[in-house]
Amino acid sequence: MQNLDAPALGHNQPPLSETAAEAGRRRTFAIIAHPDAGKTTLTEQLLLLGGAIQIAGAVRAKGERRRTRSDWMKIEQDRGISVATSVMTFEYAGQIFNLLDTPGHEDFSEDTYRTLSAVDAAVMVIDAAKGIEAQTRKLFEVCRLRDIPIVTFINKMDREAREPLELLDEIEKTLALDVTPATWPIGSGRQFAGVYDRAHETLRLLRPGNEQGDERDEKVTGPDDVRIDALLPHGQGDALREGIELASVYPEFELASFREGHLTPVYFGSALRGFGVKHLLDGLAQFAPSPSARAADARVVEPEEEKLTGFVFKIQANTDLQHRDRVAFLRVCSGRLRKGARLKQVRTGKSIPVNAPLFFFAKERQVAEEAWPGDVVGIANHGVLRIGDTLTDGEELNFRGVPSFAPEILRRVRLDDPMLAKKLRKALDQLADEGVVQVFRPLDGSQPVVGVVGQLQLDVLSSRIQAEYGVHITFEGTSWSTMRWVAPKEEGPQDRAALDRFLRSAPSQMAEDHDNEPVAFFTSDWGRRRAEEEWPALRFLSLREQHGVGEQA
Repeated sequence: MQNLDAPALGHNQPPLSETAAEAGRRRTFAIIAHPDAGKTTLTEQLLLLGGAIQIAGAVRAKGERRRTRSDWMKIEQDRGISVATSVMTFEYAGQIFNLLDTPGHEDFSEDTYRTLSAVDAAVMVIDAAKGIEAQTRKLFEVCRLRDIPIVTFINKMDREAREPLELLDEIEKTLALDVTPATWPIGSGRQFAGVYDRAHETLRLLRPGNEQGDERDEKVTGPDDVRIDALLPHGQGDALREGIELASVYPEFELASFREGHLTPVYFGSALRGFGVKHLLDGLAQFAPSPSARAADARVVEPEEEKLTGFVFKIQANTDLQHRDRVAFLRVCSGRLRKGARLKQVRTGKSIPVNAPLFFFAKERQVAEEAWPGDVVGIANHGVLRIGDTLTDGEELNFRGVPSFAPEILRRVRLDDPMLAKKLRKALDQLADEGVVQVFRPLDGSQPVVGVVGQLQLDVLSSRIQAEYGVHITFEGTSWSTMRWVAPKEEGPQDRAALDRFLRSAPSQMAEDHDNEPVAFFTSDWGRRRAEEEWPALRFLSLREQHGVGEQA
């Protein structure tokens, strides 16, 4: 595996601007995985290495220690799962890492899709016993659509695991992705002794009897070094040599192929024991791209530009229940964000004050004096900013690619106490701002309808409304099986008039979403297709970019 140290600047090259230099230090990445692959535990270990936390809250630990530092919601802590994207910043090896820990559960895939619009790379976590699972495959396809480079971490090697070659072949065949083993495991389960670093010809050995990653490096001259047999338990040296020889059939690492999303370096380890995580983080530091150019509706934005641009990909409310905070997460795309800046919200034309932008270090937060391309900062938000908003120094442009999908489950919200109707409306509005659910208000004035991908989203919705707003709700089924956003095919008066007629044709089946965009409900796919035939001047959309147009069903 070739060594890819960054080349030094040539004598004839002009010095980088401060913006370009700071952007070059940034690595913004997401962690994607199937539920229970160990994603949140890996996140904790990365934060521990980066100094953002003092102790990793392993999901399998007990008591207070079990409360993982990146999962702040009560339902997350109770169930040991992530249901919201956590944003964390830390420094390592002279670089600034912005880590976005995404929900693994498929019911929260929309939050993950939005998060992937804000990153430059991804870490794919795979369970060594289970291999590629359904949600992993789904999230990988989203990464492929966006050409996001992927680093792979095969986790839980300290448990019974499948053969490394079998896992690598599955990644190649299932995901159509070239693989390069960056490290090679030495045994598995109780016999797991460590890994061999192919690039640096080093054994990284796990010291037995330690729960957390107490490891040591032993430099060797290569697989044939006789010291290997002395360092490893009997027989494991020969097995390692055989494995390394078999690994040579895989292609050499090529940075260009990785950055284009065609090849993934693969690391083996155990997040629970903190082993192999440093190899992974070193790989991200060396190979992951710094912020790249971003497409907007008006032009392509380069990160080294001096004018500031960024977009909101996430809203989070009530991370601090005592202060009822609402935070908009902004991905900086170009320029320098200074504390106290006033930025233009392109959607409304308003001037937005950014008096105290925040960096997040697990549950801790710190006011950022400045932020650069690739950084993710929190902005105090009182319902003004929404997912998909673009903020600039004044330029009129909108970034693309923050999606909303037609939900698969539609339910009416039932309120036990009618006196709390105003409070419920506020709760639904704020949680819709976050993207926890989609909220639709029927044009006939009936009870609001919520749209979700899966049942667990409904559980989270009712749990949070009860815990954060003191309102108890239940859900009722509807006769509708699907919904579509409705838009005129052209912006002319005839197509606009057709839209008005369509919305008046059956008010009980029409609604507005949280952004006041019109939607239609259908009891069957046949009904949707019939509407498309009867209303040729209209588009029926299954996907809508925030504050933009979408895709025909």
